[in-house]
Amino acid sequence: MELFPLLVTILVIAVIIGYADSFVHPLIKFLPWDLPIIGGLTFTGVGLIVLALLFYLTGLAVSSRIGRGSFRFAGKVMNRTPVVGAIYGLTQTVATVMSSQYRFSRVVFIEWPRDGMIALGFVTGRAVSTTGESVVIVYVPTVPNPTSGNMAIVVEDDVFETDMTVEEAMKMVFSGGIVIPESLAFARLPREKGPTSLWDASKPRIS
Repeated sequence: MELFPLLVTILVIAVIIGYADSFVHPLIKFLPWDLPIIGGLTFTGVGLIVLALLFYLTGLAVSSRIGRGSFRFAGKVMNRTPVVGAIYGLTQTVATVMSSQYRFSRVVFIEWPRDGMIALGFVTGRAVSTTGESVVIVYVPTVPNPTSGNMAIVVEDDVFETDMTVEEAMKMVFSGGIVIPESLAFARLPREKGPTSLWDASKPRIS
């Protein structure tokens, strides 16, 4: 089993290199320059190098003011294009979620969807209710697709704090619970009564 991740990684890299080469090799053959160096650019892996260079140049273009405006315009056009818009919109949503996961303030557990059941969630904000209670906005992701989920507004005293990091929680969500931290501790920490444990609460951490 220890070799399985290595073999899968090698297979995926080989497939990516093969697809990249199959795209770039025909383009190189049609180059108008009759130079020996051009003919030598059909080695295995050149496609990956060319794509990496294109991504780098694209990044430089996007970093400029004109480039950002152009890409925003292109994104609007793609969003309004039938079929393409659906694919582009989904990809954009996934990218947004993946890039924003590190902005979650902390990982918590809440009783969801009913009392007696515990669900993992990410705190996205805090507020004060009209009664003066401190509440937190918790995003409860759907397993194994975190781009969809539910939002819950929970009184902060009813939240179970955990020592799990955002990265560990994301791995748990994507794997459907197969990949979990070596130790998992969470506890409800009311301000006045002290910790009330549902699991190992020996080292609860509040961030």
